[in-house]
Amino acid sequence: MNSLFTALIAKRIVATVSALLVVAIGCSAGIWQLSRAETKIALAANLLARQKMPILSANAGPLTLEEASERRMIARGQYIPESAIWLDNRPRPIPPGGSTTAQSGFYLMMPLRLEGKDGILWVNRGWAPRNNENRETLPPVQTPNKVVNIEGIVFAHPGRVFELGSKKIAEAVSGPRIEQNFDLTAEGKLHSWNQAPFILREVEVGTEDGLLRDWAPLTSGVDRHYAYAFQWFALAFAGFLFWLVTGLRQFKRRGFVNGDQG
Repeated sequence: MNSLFTALIAKRIVATVSALLVVAIGCSAGIWQLSRAETKIALAANLLARQKMPILSANAGPLTLEEASERRMIARGQYIPESAIWLDNRPRPIPPGGSTTAQSGFYLMMPLRLEGKDGILWVNRGWAPRNNENRETLPPVQTPNKVVNIEGIVFAHPGRVFELGSKKIAEAVSGPRIEQNFDLTAEGKLHSWNQAPFILREVEVGTEDGLLRDWAPLTSGVDRHYAYAFQWFALAFAGFLFWLVTGLRQFKRRGFVNGDQG
């Protein structure tokens, strides 16, 4: 009489190893997705804590990236629109209500000449949609021709997208440029500016300048990670269940055959 162990494992080595691989891969991927979700939650909590610290002033004095990173900051100065950089292939931070399709557009990076000091602060002013008929046509945006006060959150960079090769910035700059990524160091060398070692992502909403600043929270995507984790764990369970059911069927079938021969 065949034992259950023999029917499930000893006579099904290949099936058992395959099932173990499916279970191991599914569980590992599920745990990794849960880890990604927890990391995003922790980053969001850290960002919120830093934003509750006293608001910094870009005009008060030089600050390092470590001192200012992820903190709220105010700045007073005048924009230099002719040196603006439009970062291409940037999805709308928060899609319109009910929409599941990401709308492509630009982030507008513009230097702000700080009032009362010889310094430049690069500002991510917001997002604007791309012209689908002519991708070289820049969105209409209003830029005040006067000293302005802005408020935002400090980041090391505005985010990066995949780019083939390394593109060198031309020496002669005649106006706004469309780029894939923003290199703060390279821009400082190009213009010979005394720049802050960070960028400021503007947070003011309601300003009618043609830009959107409804920035997605850092926890965006957490639900997706949980959904992916559930799918991976479900795959692991399905693999184990398939192995168990097929093994039990074979065990019963062999027991029936042995009973007939007896």
